[in-house]
Amino acid sequence: MLTIGVLGAGHLGKIHLKCLSQIENIKLAGFYDQDAAVVKQVEEEFGIRAFQSVDDLVASVGVVDIVTPTLSHFECASKAMKSAKHVFIEKPLVTTLEEARQLISISNEAGVKVQVGHVERFNPAYIAAAPYLHQPMFIETHRLALFNPRGTDVPVILDLMIHDIDIVLSIVKSNIKKISASGVPIVSDTPDIANARLEFDNGCVANLTASRLSMKNMRKTRVFQPDAYIAIDFLKQNTEIIRLKNITDESEIGPLDMIIEPGHGKGKKQIFFEKPEIVPINAIKTELETFFNSIINNTDTAVNIIDGYKALDTAYKIIEKINIPD
Repeated sequence: MLTIGVLGAGHLGKIHLKCLSQIENIKLAGFYDQDAAVVKQVEEEFGIRAFQSVDDLVASVGVVDIVTPTLSHFECASKAMKSAKHVFIEKPLVTTLEEARQLISISNEAGVKVQVGHVERFNPAYIAAAPYLHQPMFIETHRLALFNPRGTDVPVILDLMIHDIDIVLSIVKSNIKKISASGVPIVSDTPDIANARLEFDNGCVANLTASRLSMKNMRKTRVFQPDAYIAIDFLKQNTEIIRLKNITDESEIGPLDMIIEPGHGKGKKQIFFEKPEIVPINAIKTELETFFNSIINNTDTAVNIIDGYKALDTAYKIIEKINIPD
């Protein structure tokens, strides 16, 4: 049985604790948080042990779940890995690319499993869309949020856009050749709204927009590819697909079928509207279960440390392009 300890019991940490308490065949040993008020509240709410230090927790478990502020990710993760503990670490992976490179080296040397918490990979709408995603050539994402002071210590690119960066990198099987970006700091010292254009070697273009000063919440991605359009709503958790199929036998055309003739000798095509079944799941619980299964079965993690590094690297390149003056 895997024994798990959680570092960080803030807003997201509490969600992790709740999910872990619902997963079978693991033992939730306890948590550590440096805030005494948080410790008291969590002990009363969850009835689990509070460790006195990071070292105490790491020494007592086989798996460490890191849900602390990003600034402490490297210290916590490297300490756990050097003690041969498997690590789940929330996004973004760490604070700097140098820290990320060091962490990759440490994890390789320790031979431990590492998964990064890019939770949108486990969103039911994305899972439903995944089988239809083939050779995307244009992607447009909008991730808009109401203002919340929590998270304004980092640019919106690291706070919100990084979710979509990870999704785009996971579905476009090509290297980025050019990045263009713009952004504006409005209520904080770093960009609160930003737009980035990623151009890939294979011709695909992704246009990403993120804002934490919106009048409404939105998390939508639209994917255009040869003969198909896929719309994914991560917030409402639904997916819509429009596909075109060549007609080879006109006798099979029904009176209500939608048919178009693109011209240029391409013949007739039938339009299909599909709404894949969405299977409701708790995305955070599912990503944790997936991580534990990779440890038990000794398989690759769903979102590995290299994935986390690539998302962070791209995010920082976008920030550099914005080039906000000091």
